[in-house]
Formats: sequence, C-alpha cells, structure tokens
Amino acid sequence: MAQCVQSVLEFVQDSFVPMVSVLCSEEAERVTRKNNLNFVELLRPFCRLTSDGHIRDPNNQVQAVKNLRICVNNVVTSPSTMSASLSPAQRRLLNEVVLSCQPQENSVANVITAGDNDLHFSATTPWFEAYRENFLQSMPASDHEFLNHYLACMLVVSSTEAVPVEQFLKLSQEQHRIQHSGEYTTPKWFIPNTLKYYVLLHDMTEGDEQRADTVYEDMKQRYGPQGCYLLKMNSRTFSAEEDEQIPDPWSQYLHKNNLHNQDMLDDLAPNLNSSAVENDVSAAEVDHHHLTKKDGVFNSLENHPLQLDSVSSSGSLHTLSAVNTDPKKGVRDPENVVGGAGSHGACLTLNDHDHIRQFIQEFTFRGLLPHIEKNIRQLNDQLVSRKGLSRSLFTATKKWFGGGKVPEKSISEPKSTCGLLYPPEAPELQIRKMADLCFLVQHYELAYSCYHTAKKDFLSDQAMLYAAGALEMAAVSAFLQAGAPRPYPAHYMDTAIQTYREVCKNMVLAERCALLSAEILKSQGKYSEAATLLIKMTSEDSDLRSALLLEQAAHCFINMRNPMLRKFAFHMILAGHRFSKAGQKKHALRCYCQAMQVYKGRGWSLAEDHINFTIGRQSFTLHQPENAVTAFRQILTNDSKQTATQQGAFLREYLYVYKSVMGGNEVSLPELPLPCIHSSATRVYFGHERCLAEGEKQAATHVSLDQEYDLDLAAMWSNLEEQLVAAVNRGVVPGNFQPTQCCLNSQTDNLHHPLAVVEEPIIVEVTFSNPLKVSLALSNLSLLWRFTADGVSPSQEKTTEEFSGETITNEKDTLAPGMTQKDEVVTTEIILEFHMGPEETKVARLRLLPHRTGQLNIVGVVYNLASASSGETPPSTEGQQTLDLMVVRGKQDLKIQGPRLNQTKEDKTLVRHGPDRRLDPIITPPMPLMEVFFLQFPTALLCGEIRKAYVEFCNVSGVQLCGLRVASTHPDFFTFGSRATTPLTPLSPTSSENCSAYKTLATPPGAQPGSVVSEMLVSAEDFSQLSGVMEIPIDGSTLQPGESTQLPLWLRGPDQEGVHEINFLFYYESSEKGIKISHRVLRHTVFICASRSLSVQASACRSSVSPHHGLDDKGSSGTLVFIDVENINTSEAGVREFHIVQVSSSSQNWRLYKCINPDCKLTSRERAKLCFKATRCKPHQATSDAVKNYTFADLNLGNERIISSATPCGDFFFRSCRPSVSQQVDVASARTSSSSKTQGSVPPMNRTSDITNMVKKCNELDLNIIIIWKAYVIEDNKQLILEGQLHVALQTIGKEASSLTSKELRRWCCSSLNQSCLLQSFCPLQNCPNLSKPTCTIQRPTHIRFSRIVCVWCQLL
Repeated sequence: MAQCVQSVLEFVQDSFVPMVSVLCSEEAERVTRKNNLNFVELLRPFCRLTSDGHIRDPNNQVQAVKNLRICVNNVVTSPSTMSASLSPAQRRLLNEVVLSCQPQENSVANVITAGDNDLHFSATTPWFEAYRENFLQSMPASDHEFLNHYLACMLVVSSTEAVPVEQFLKLSQEQHRIQHSGEYTTPKWFIPNTLKYYVLLHDMTEGDEQRADTVYEDMKQRYGPQGCYLLKMNSRTFSAEEDEQIPDPWSQYLHKNNLHNQDMLDDLAPNLNSSAVENDVSAAEVDHHHLTKKDGVFNSLENHPLQLDSVSSSGSLHTLSAVNTDPKKGVRDPENVVGGAGSHGACLTLNDHDHIRQFIQEFTFRGLLPHIEKNIRQLNDQLVSRKGLSRSLFTATKKWFGGGKVPEKSISEPKSTCGLLYPPEAPELQIRKMADLCFLVQHYELAYSCYHTAKKDFLSDQAMLYAAGALEMAAVSAFLQAGAPRPYPAHYMDTAIQTYREVCKNMVLAERCALLSAEILKSQGKYSEAATLLIKMTSEDSDLRSALLLEQAAHCFINMRNPMLRKFAFHMILAGHRFSKAGQKKHALRCYCQAMQVYKGRGWSLAEDHINFTIGRQSFTLHQPENAVTAFRQILTNDSKQTATQQGAFLREYLYVYKSVMGGNEVSLPELPLPCIHSSATRVYFGHERCLAEGEKQAATHVSLDQEYDLDLAAMWSNLEEQLVAAVNRGVVPGNFQPTQCCLNSQTDNLHHPLAVVEEPIIVEVTFSNPLKVSLALSNLSLLWRFTADGVSPSQEKTTEEFSGETITNEKDTLAPGMTQKDEVVTTEIILEFHMGPEETKVARLRLLPHRTGQLNIVGVVYNLASASSGETPPSTEGQQTLDLMVVRGKQDLKIQGPRLNQTKEDKTLVRHGPDRRLDPIITPPMPLMEVFFLQFPTALLCGEIRKAYVEFCNVSGVQLCGLRVASTHPDFFTFGSRATTPLTPLSPTSSENCSAYKTLATPPGAQPGSVVSEMLVSAEDFSQLSGVMEIPIDGSTLQPGESTQLPLWLRGPDQEGVHEINFLFYYESSEKGIKISHRVLRHTVFICASRSLSVQASACRSSVSPHHGLDDKGSSGTLVFIDVENINTSEAGVREFHIVQVSSSSQNWRLYKCINPDCKLTSRERAKLCFKATRCKPHQATSDAVKNYTFADLNLGNERIISSATPCGDFFFRSCRPSVSQQVDVASARTSSSSKTQGSVPPMNRTSDITNMVKKCNELDLNIIIIWKAYVIEDNKQLILEGQLHVALQTIGKEASSLTSKELRRWCCSSLNQSCLLQSFCPLQNCPNLSKPTCTIQRPTHIRFSRIVCVWCQLL
C-alpha cells in the first residue's frame, strides 16, 4: 500500500472513537451560524485531546488514555430499517471526496530503478486516505456491535433564552424520547443511561455575561459541576481588529465546500446522476444502458479493462464529446452543501479557540471518561454475578481461557442465518459491550479477553454476524496491545471477512475489516498478503471501492523488497478501468500513465496500444487534447500488431482528436506521425530531368533518380572528371576541386553545401513508409523550405527588394492548401494526391524551382493526412460531413544525421556526427546547360569493326558554353577525328547504308594487287589527342544559347569479345568567369556487344636469299613478314565471309612493299597465310626525329584504296598503339643519352654488354601492321557490308605477335585444340589394326623453313 500520513496505530485508534451526539436549541444554532458553522462543525477541529486522560479498570489499575479523539455529530433520526450497504447519499459523498482530492502537479514522486528504467509514481495516495476516513465515519450503526453507538449527548442552549433551564428540560426529554420510544432505528445508543452534558452557550457580543454566569451557577446546582459547562464565544466584532488574521482550522474538515470549485465540477462524469453516484447493481445497469444507447465507445471501454474498441460500433471520440456535454447534472447544488461559502469562525478570537478546546477537555475528562469507567465496572459486576464468579472478569481471565479451548465451529455450515438477534440484556451482548468500552478507552488487553470470550459464545450459538464482529475486534485488539504479547491473528481477520461477504452479505463491514487488516499487514512488511486481501475485496457492486483497493494492491507489489513491476502495472490498469467506470476520469488517466512506464519499450505492443488508446480517450474527455494527440501518436508510430480494422479505428480517433486540438486556430503546423519518413534515404537531384530522345536519337544517360548509386562507378566518374580538370589547367588539379555530384544520397560526400543553379529545378525524393495495415491518403503534398537571399537581381529589384538578406519561409503559406505561395522566390510543386497502400513503402519526388540566388534550406514536408476511403457509402449527409472532417494538415521535418566523425581522439571516444548538407544547397547564378544526342549509334559490333555515327550537341540554356571536351574509360573506342586528317564527309547522316567509313580512292590503273599503292609520311602531331581527354572540334569552340551542332563520330569495336560498358564524360564551361561553378559535366554510358571477327598472327624473319630488288640503299637484305589470318566468327550466323581488302604498315623505320599472295577470302573457320616483303624506309623519307614521323604504306588487295593515314584509320591506329608510342619516346631519349655517353673510350668490362645490346638492336623491327577487312552480312534478307581494321605490332624479328589479347589467344588456342581432337576422332588411321593407338599429328612448319620454301618458290617463278 502507499505511504500514509497517519501511522497504523493512529489510523486504527481514529477508526474507533467514542461517539457523542448533540441536540441544540434554535437560538444556540443562531449564535454559531454567525461563524458560518453549526455547533458540531464548530467543535470538530478541537475534538482531539492534547493531554492524556486516565481511567481505572475493574482491578482499580490506572490506565492511560493517550491521543484520544471523540466524534461529535448531530442527532439525525431515521425510522427506516438498517441496510447492509451505504445509502446513495453516502456513496455520492464518497465519490465527491475522491473526486475532490487529486494529486498535486509538483508533488514529489517516488523513483524506483528496475533494470534500465526509472519508474516515477506517487508515493502517497491522499484520495485513498480521504475515502477511507469518510467511509469509516459514514458507516451505519449496527446492532451486533456498539463501537459507533452514542455514549453521551450534549444539550446546547443559548444564554439569551428566556428560561434556559426549560430549554434544557425540553432537549433532555427529546433525547429520552428518541432513545426509548422505539420510533427510530437510528441513532443508536450505547447504554440506556446515556450521559447528558448540559452546555450553556454565551454570545459575548449580545447576551448579558452576568446573567449567563447566574444561569451557569444554577446549572451547577441542578446538574452538578461535572455535568455542565459555560462556553463563551463570539468575542470578536467586525468593527474592531479587522486587520487581525485569525487562522481557519475548519477548512480542512469541511471538505465538502471544495465542491464550489468549477474545475472539479467539470470533471464529474455523465454517469453521476441524481439517483446514484457509485454503481451498485441497479445503478450500474441504468448507467450502462444509458451509455450503450448514446455511445458505443463507453460500451466497449467498460466491458473489460484490456478490451479495445470495436470498430463495428459507430462510437468514436466525436460522439464521446457529445455524451460529456453537461457534467454538472446529477451533482448537488454547491449552495446546498453544508457550511456554505465564505470564511469560517469570523466572530471568534484566539481566546475563543482556547475556550472551545478547554470545553472539550472538560467534557472528556470530567464527564465522558468517568462515565465510561463507571459503566465498565457495572458491566463487570453484572457479568461476575451472572456467571456466579466471586472475582472480577479481569482476574478470572486465566481461569476462563486457560483451560481447554472449545473448537471454533466452521462457518461453512451455519445452523442459523446471520439474522439472529440477542435481547439487549443478553450476557453475550453485555460482554461485547464491555469489550467495546475497553477498546474505546485503549484498554486493549481487557478488550481482547472480552472479544475472545464473546467470539466463543457467538460461534456456539451460530450467530455469525456477531462472531465475525468479535473476531475482527479481537484481531485488532491483539495488534494494539502494548509490547505485543501475542502475534497478530491474521486468520481472525480472514475468517471475519469471509463471514461478512459470504454469509452475512455485508460488503460494508467486510470492506472495513479489509482496510484495517491490510494496513496492519503493511506495517508488518507483509505486502504480498496485503495485496491478496485487497484484490479479494474487489467486486462488481462498487467500482470506486474496487478501483481504490486495486490501486493499493499495486502499491503493495511495488513496495515489496523485490518490486514486482509487472503486477504493479497490471493492477494499475485494472484500477484505471474501475476508476473510469466510477466516473473518476482523472484518477483513471493517472493509473494508466503510471502503468505505461512499465509496459513502454518492452515489446508488448498490444498492451501498449490499449494503454495509449485509453490514455488518449481519457485525456480527450478531460479536455486535454494535447495529451490525447500524444497518446494516439504512439499507437500509430509503434510496430502495431493490431488488425487492420482496429488500426483504422485508431487512425480515425487520432484524426478527430487532432482536428479538435487545432480547432481552426492554426498558428503553426504540428508534427504528424504518419506516414513514417526514412530521412537517411532522402535523395536530392539538381537539374532538369534528361530530355527524351525522338526517333533515332539517343539521349545521353547522365544521372537520374532511377539509377542506383554505385561507389565504384562514382570513383570512376570522379577520376574522369579529375582528368578533364587537369587537362584544362595544364595538368594540375586545383586544390579546391570537388567532383560534381548531381544526385546526393546517404553514400555521397555531403559535408559541403551542394551548388544548384537558379531557374533549374531541385528534385527531392522522399521515402515514405506506411506501417499500418490500412491505406493512407495524402494530398497537397509539398516541401517546406527557408530561403536567405544573397541580394537583389536586376530583373527583380523592385518586386523582391523586401526579401533581400531576410529569411523567407513558406510554412505560413502551407497552413491552408490553396493559399498563394512565394512563387517569386521559390516555386513549390504540389502533389495533389498521394495514396499509400497497407504497409507500403513509396517514394515521392517533390520539386522546387529557385528564382533567386542565395541559401536554400529544405526543412520538411507538409501534407494533408486522411484515412483512405473504404469504399462504403456514408449513411447520411451528417456522416459525409464527419468523413470530410477527418482530414488534417501537418508536417514532418527532414532531419538527416551526418556520418560519424572518427578523426580526433574525442571523436573516437565520443559519438559525434558530422553535418549532412544535402538539403542545404547554395543557389548560384545561371550556368550553361548542354544536351547530347547520338544518331545511328550501334549496340553490337564485330571486333575491330569501324562504324560511323553522329553526335548532336545542344545548348538548352540561356548562357553561352565553351571548352567542350570529353573523357572516356575507353578512349580507343571512338574518335572525332583530327582537323588536319578528317575527310570531307557529310556532317549529317544522309548517306547510304553501305557508305564506307574510310576515306577511299580508286585504285590507279595498272596497279597490281599486293603492290604498294601509296606511301605517306605522317607526323604524330597531326594526331595530337593521344591522351584520355579529347577536345571536341566544334565551330568557333562555343555554342550560343539555343544553338545545336552535329559532328561525326567514328567507333571501333573492342578487340575483346563480350559486353563492354563504355563511359563518356562531356565537359563544358561558361564563357563567364568568376562564378562558383567552374564547369559542368554530362555523363553517358553505353553497352557494346562485341563479337569475334578475325584472328591475326604475324611474325618476321630475315630473308636468306636476296632478290635483285631486295637490297636497300645500304646493301642490307630484306625481311619477310608472315601473316596468318583466321575467321573465328562462328557464333554470328549472319556473317558469310570476310575479305582482306588492304594491308597497311606504319613504322618509323620499316615499310611493307609487296604481297606475294594477295588474294584472301575467308568463310567460317577458314585460315589464310599471307607473305609480305618489308624493307627499311628510304633515306630521304627518314628524319632526324624518328619519334614524330611515321611512314604509312598501303598494300591494296581489292578494287579501292583506303588512305590509312587519314581519319578514322590513322586515329584508331595511334590510339591502339598509344602505350608503345610513349614507350618509344623513352627509348629514343635513352638512346640519345647513351650515345652521348659512349662517344669516349669504352671500358673493357662493358664490351660484353655492348655486344648483347648490338645483337638486340639488330633484331628490333618496330613494324605495325593494319589489316583492313570487309565482312558480308545478311540481316533481314538484306546484304550489309561491314568494315573494320585489326592491328598487329611486330617488335622483334623471330617473335610472333597477335591481334588478340593473351586471354583471347588462350581461348582461341583451346578452341583450336578441341577442333584438332575432333579431327583426330575421324582419322582413318584409327581403324588400322597394326596400330595399338590411333595417331594423327598436324605439324606446322617453322618460320625459317617456311621462308626458305617461299624463297625457292619465288626463284622458280
């Protein structure tokens, strides 16, 4: 149980005090009414004695009476029979007492640490103590006990009466009539000879004090000095001492005056009607029927504490508010409350207070206690005489109880009902009467003996009501005995409670017994037994009693040595439910809130949902809509395991509460709980979405929100951009270089403010998640932003001057959809409808279009939230209006947590996060914007195939662009050509399908196939763009706003088969300098499927026989070059055959000049061998700088000549041999330095190495061969001619070179080996009986043997 202000001894003693009645004359009542009090109320603050009294027991031993309190009441007669339950008025009084006693807002709460949670709950429950005190005082008197029977009667007469003695006589006769006439069942009197105490009340401001003294002296003579008293009062006048502050000790006792407070009246529930406040059986049925008829919500709430609302019922919070329309109905008029309004004791001085206190002392010590002592002796003498004993009962205790004990008869089989009545003179009642008198004067040992004796007699007579009362008081007397000679007999209490409940059907007495026993058990630390006892006392006849006892049981569980948190929370839930049924909404809300501390965050989602739902309902009923909104938010944000229908009910309740909170007075947008926003998944895209290509045009892919972020690809794009920036800045990357990020997400670098361009949209992709199993309907969805302008642009100087340097926000514009937004600063796009299915995750792309430069901060989203329509037709127009009201407007903030910092020691020890500024872009001045389109761009090529396409560059902005460049991961895949070598071909794709991509010329008349058609000396500077960055040759190097241009683009299929991902990064700048964005880039990615074409193997050897024209000018012999060409295209069924149309050479020192066998046509898997003669370049063709000049020799094998030194053939040649060219530059420089060093004498030790170098130098060849082919393809019943070129670099004589990479070469060798094995399986020798194993060998001649054969064959010709 909770902590109490009183100790257990004080509580039990104050529960049973001597009862004194009061009869006042009308004139005496008038005197006391001057103080806004009646006589009983006047005495109430002074009824506790400040000094100890004494009595003598029957053994003449002095017994001290400490801290005695008496109870003074007016005589209220009632002819009705006694009831076993409280009257409706008493129930209403108890309900008002609990209702008026609420916990203080700033009261100190107990804190209990359980695991990781700290539970805060009220340490005391003053409402329970107030209920308990008033319950014990309002208990009806019973015939089976005398504790609440009146022992004395005060007769009060005013001194202003004409004949006061006659008034005393009238009052005395009236008291005698009430007690002995038999007309009234109440009040009940302790003994027939009731003590009468005569009080003369004298008003010091009205009456004659001397006359009052004379009357008092007459009273002493008539009634004795111990039986009368003169009380002087009202010494204070309003004219004098107005400023003197007199304390008011009556306010704390007159609690009913608190009903004047209007706030308390508003808290009364609708079921507190005039007939009954607390629900006994009949009242409960009436109230339940009333609520069921009006509101299905209360019906569901009162069925079971853990049962949630049924959605099928039409009840919701808007009907709940309709029920709670007039909470004042059924409550008594505050003007009728006893005591009325105003201050108390206004005519009394502090001396008058002392007079009243002295009067109570005199009455108790000189009148009441002697009267009780006298009656105890008389009863003791009567009992001794009736029992035939010679000694007093006190001395005979050992004899009576020392012998064998009579076993207590079982209460389960009573021989008679509890209605057995003893006559007033019965010895059993006399023993009980004597026990009660001893108990009231704190003689607990004698009282226990009498109760124990009476209990045996009652049980033997099967008078169960009397027996239960004796057991109850025997247990209390045993506990209160000084020194605790015997343990507390808790089983006495259990038996008494069971008898009261089951046999006597008297819940009032059972409740009193339980309250006493529970407090005693709590004082002994037996919290578990106390909780069990309190829980047993809960029943359906009184919700208020059950709620209070369940709450105390919960406090017992939490105050145990090992706190039982779950039991505490569970019983708090039950108490809250019963409080709600009893109309105590505030107490119900408090219980649910305390229980929520235990259930929160434990994974018990259903329990959390129920508690939050109930808290929301109770808060709304108590006009606390903010708390209701918070509670309903918890239901919607948690991982709910409720059904879809229940979640729909939760959502509708929340929407209605939220609407009630706002009430049309929307100052700012509050946070909405639904749908959930994954802030970290927010992506921001800067710029326009790419234009869709029309017809054959293919737009550059660039970056879009539909693409997934790849960290490796991002690093690749950053590397390409770095190459472009370095090329622009003469090979140096600026220190402030930041890679362009068009799309920001959680994986990008968001430490810096992103840069956006004015008049270009900003697209924010927000990820919404619907955690519910019901659909959500969002409307008027848009972004919330703040904008700080840099300054005023010239075009907007007049219209936006007031915005310069100020922070502008659109939150006020979004309070009500449809209002004018600040479109002159930032245009905000609104999504009119956005539907989300059950448990759906969906993205919304919201746009902003900034019109001014400055700092933009995207802070959140704003939208209307509604429960999606279920498709049912509303039953009426009123229902449709209700559905329309269930749309609320709110916002959610976009708060993104940056990456965790891990740089310094503090960052590593603490959890710190860096900034994430993806939603805080800086708006910069206008920049150029370029679009790129590709025409006739293929998706599949043969290895080495040359294809001509076109690229269109469009400037779609209003700013001129320049510095157009491109970088690629595959720079050898494409070329724009060199301005010096580009052929004069049309700039638009209007030529025929089979138009050659090469620059071709007709074969000269009389030229023999295989002979040199032309030779050309080309400088490498003509093909200057050998690096990964290329300048795009557009006219004027600039593009004006709105201008577009087309350029040819030559493509060459990759040398390796498979699917190739080829990335282009286009770079361009603004012609204006000094802006924050130095450049812009445009990405494009293509996938090319490369298929096999030809495989070329080449080798060279020196000729052993020199023909007559085989010697050069220096007399050196010629060189034979052998080329092995094989058609390895087996997977492409459409390729019929390949023709080798031309073989060209490119070298600084060598050239091809004749082909021995020029005819070469290859079908699938065919192989051809070509033999060429090579010779050194003529002396006039050689230059001093061998690195920069190349000799191109074209040997035509067909009908037309292809200029290999022009675009695109020369471009792709130089790009394919780009690493070797740079390597040759190093070799040439090394040669120059070594020749300068070896001009002097050579040391002997270096001669061997020089000879080795000379041998290697003699074997160096450095001859590059270009094989140009044509392929005839059948596609869609049409013949196409494809053309391409392959490159082979011969570096050393005697060493074979291939056009395939090492990986492709191994794959091709394995394929050839498999075919050799296939041929071997068909070899005719395998059937030869003379061979044990089939053999079939294919020997390939060496290059030397083959060259000798060719030389002999040439001599024979």
